[in-house]
Amino acid sequence: MEQFWLFVTMAILLILLPGPDTAIATKNTLHVGKKGGMQTVLGTCCALCIHTLAAIIGLSALLVQSAFFFSLFKYVGALYLIYLGIKAFISLRNNAIIEVDKTDKAKASKQTSFFQQGFLTNLLNPKVAVFFLTFLPQFIQKGTDPFLPFLIMGMTYVLLTALWFVLYVSFIHYLRHFMTKPSTQTVMQSITGVVLIGFGIKLAFEKGQN
Repeated sequence: MEQFWLFVTMAILLILLPGPDTAIATKNTLHVGKKGGMQTVLGTCCALCIHTLAAIIGLSALLVQSAFFFSLFKYVGALYLIYLGIKAFISLRNNAIIEVDKTDKAKASKQTSFFQQGFLTNLLNPKVAVFFLTFLPQFIQKGTDPFLPFLIMGMTYVLLTALWFVLYVSFIHYLRHFMTKPSTQTVMQSITGVVLIGFGIKLAFEKGQN
């Protein structure tokens, strides 16, 4: 495998870019606390593991080459992001965004699977599959078996993602005393709702293949 450390540098820069995964991790950390954020991160990382395996066995190639499957995956993912964004606004309307105590946290945890939200947000984003299939091959030598390099780079990307989001969620949780004030949460939840819906619409109308 060529230029592994260049791959690591590029991967870190890409991970730092805000996206749907960041939005949903922020939302769940603010709404429930560190536990909700960490469960979301775990879901995201599990989905990334599936994307890595899919790239290795060629499912990502099928997704990229098939306009039908790409579009199907894209629209399902877009609808899910829009659903999460609308749900955030519904929470505002129902005055669900308040200072959360332990009872509220337990109740919210029973009602919502934060792992599932993180998992589906990442898994249903076809751009992640396209990223793995187009980005990873740039760092392996032509003519070599891609199995091991893909596995190493994929798992490295998952670990870097996990490390970044653990730090990010911890930071958000540290500021949560300020962030959970009703006025602050109203603003943050509104922004998150707009971002999620925006990502969903962008994904839905984005051209899949040239």
